[in-house]
Amino acid sequence: MSAGTVSTSEATLLVAGDWRHAERRYEIRSPATGETVGVADDAGTDDASAAVDAAAEAAEGWSALAPERRSAILRAAATAIRTDSDELALLLCRESGKPLGEARGELLSGAAAVEWAAEEGRRTDGRLVSLGGGRRGMVLKQPVGITVAVSPWNFPASMFLRKVALALAAGCTAVAKPAEQTPLIARALVERFATAGCPEGVLNLLTTARPDSLVRTLLADPRVAKLSFTGSTEVGLTLLRRGDGLLKRVALELGGHAPAIVLEDADVEAAVAGVLASKFRNCGQSCIATNRLYVHDSLHDRFCAALLDAVAGLRVGPGTEDGVEVGPLIDEPALRKVEAQVADALGHGARALTGGTRLTDGALGRGWFYAPTVLTGVAESALLAREEIFGPVLPVFSFTDEQDVLARANATDYGLAAYLYGTDAARMWRMAERLRFGVIGVNDPFPLAPELPFGGMKNSGLGREGGLEGIEGFLETKAVALHV
Repeated sequence: MSAGTVSTSEATLLVAGDWRHAERRYEIRSPATGETVGVADDAGTDDASAAVDAAAEAAEGWSALAPERRSAILRAAATAIRTDSDELALLLCRESGKPLGEARGELLSGAAAVEWAAEEGRRTDGRLVSLGGGRRGMVLKQPVGITVAVSPWNFPASMFLRKVALALAAGCTAVAKPAEQTPLIARALVERFATAGCPEGVLNLLTTARPDSLVRTLLADPRVAKLSFTGSTEVGLTLLRRGDGLLKRVALELGGHAPAIVLEDADVEAAVAGVLASKFRNCGQSCIATNRLYVHDSLHDRFCAALLDAVAGLRVGPGTEDGVEVGPLIDEPALRKVEAQVADALGHGARALTGGTRLTDGALGRGWFYAPTVLTGVAESALLAREEIFGPVLPVFSFTDEQDVLARANATDYGLAAYLYGTDAARMWRMAERLRFGVIGVNDPFPLAPELPFGGMKNSGLGREGGLEGIEGFLETKAVALHV
């Protein structure tokens, strides 16, 4: 068996500490080469019920465990992920297509999120207040209960780890369902939790090629208290409107349409580097990737020239090859969507300064590769101006007025991330406050850290992950009044 593959005999379902097979299985193929990377189990309704049974059975013991013990298990899992990061990164690279360096960085950031959750889990106590007249009040924090964690394919390690770690740190048990395209890295990560001492039934894993029916089955169970979901806005809204009469805690991290604004006093070299990193990381398949670039008129031509030089230097190819910076799109439908968006923009009068085509030369023809693309003259009515671009395509717009660019940046149903590049601190503060987005990067293309809350406004989400706010979503608040 070659490095970065998973044995076809390995089970990918973990229920009550037991690795088991489903009745059906399905192949996982590399988006870069089309080769089979491994085989995953296609869990059904019986598997879902068994996983909730296991989580319910383990719930009381796990929530009663001293926070210090839960923290120690999470820290041990994070250490194992760091120790095995090279092996795990190769698997992540082959399964998702992202460059090996990005895969390793994602695993290390995921391990950091687990460590943060381990520490925050020790600080979930409530408070004591005086009510006067011999009365005292206590505010208790207790785990919500069984959590269903649904993670995406674009960051299948870090998103998976952040959800699972926060739930477990709060004292919840979990049933985790990774994306159907990337189940193998989830299996490998859950294995690290098991070897770190996570008790049977506390963390259960269900892989499936039929996510909609499986998630519906899980959420229909009245014992499930919370859903933590990362995915498209369309699916998130559907889950929010389940209509089954069961009220559950819901955290949704959904789509984005991130603007980046380059002001006239920006450091052009630094801004180009920031935009390049934000846009083309993971082949643009990121909910916080720059989707709309607004450049001040006074810098437009100079900035575009520097941007084109930088884009020309990007190496595209399989993520396992040295020096590759842009890998493939996840699958054929994703590639076709990008092609349709670009064709629509060109049909509305846009001009491709570079790229604009599928890459099929040599070995690239075996995968789903698209050339890094920069467009100008994109009409506001074009699809690229109105909807999320999950690919390596960057439309560039110009502006002259701060009020106008803020209005255009905010003119979207999405509100996940936005970026500002400039040097006037007072203006940066003013604009950051007026941008209707949950995450703002000021001269920073990666405004993410375990210490910061992550989530969106408007149709980009509900609730937050990370930071002091992250663990609150997994806790119930109970008031107790005492007359002493």
